[in-house]
Amino acid sequence: MIPLKDDNPTSGKPTTTYFIIGLCILIFLIQLSSETYRTGQLFYSYGLIPSVLMGVNQLPMDLYVVPGWVTIFTSMFMHGGFMHLIGNMLYMWIFADNIEDSLGAKKFIIFYLLCGIGAAMSQVLMDINSQIPMVGASGAIGGILGAYLINYPKAKVLVLIPFGFFSQLIKIKAIYVLGFWFILQFINSSTASAQGGGVAYAAHIGGFISGVILILFFNKKNKKTKKIIKGPWG
Repeated sequence: MIPLKDDNPTSGKPTTTYFIIGLCILIFLIQLSSETYRTGQLFYSYGLIPSVLMGVNQLPMDLYVVPGWVTIFTSMFMHGGFMHLIGNMLYMWIFADNIEDSLGAKKFIIFYLLCGIGAAMSQVLMDINSQIPMVGASGAIGGILGAYLINYPKAKVLVLIPFGFFSQLIKIKAIYVLGFWFILQFINSSTASAQGGGVAYAAHIGGFISGVILILFFNKKNKKTKKIIKGPWG
């Protein structure tokens, strides 16, 4: 199923969400203009390589641009191709605005980056000897989906269920849409492992779980802040 929109209005404009989407698109356009994108060298320089991050291997000097730990962040805003970018930005567009609305812009960007770190480390710890560069916002966006599942499980999401000429548009509760997405990551991960696939499904799963855990903490902090602002007399 492909989500298209949700019936979950926000109280303000999600400017940080728009900024992240715009930044990912801009960086992708810059990637396309680089010769190193076509050769793949760009991904080795700015993508997250588990073995390099963990000190198992070192990049050749002609590929070394930033320290390994910095690639945790640079890799979050890069994408491997148009469909990779479009798919991630679609999920970001649909689900991130409500999380930003509930957290506020500053807390949202912190939450987003922490989910991205959790996702990246989940993939790294799966195989610290891997020399395959990892790029994409999928892990951080997985965290957004995990948070949305906790905060808005009953929100309705318009999805396209493709069956050729029998494709349908239906509204389904977010808990089913996002639960299906999460289960699909495990299925795809098993299939990819058997076939030697290159998609970082462990990052998707790790990001989702990070989002579920972190949003509980952020929600609790938000409630405490509201009580302090409200005061003892209401």
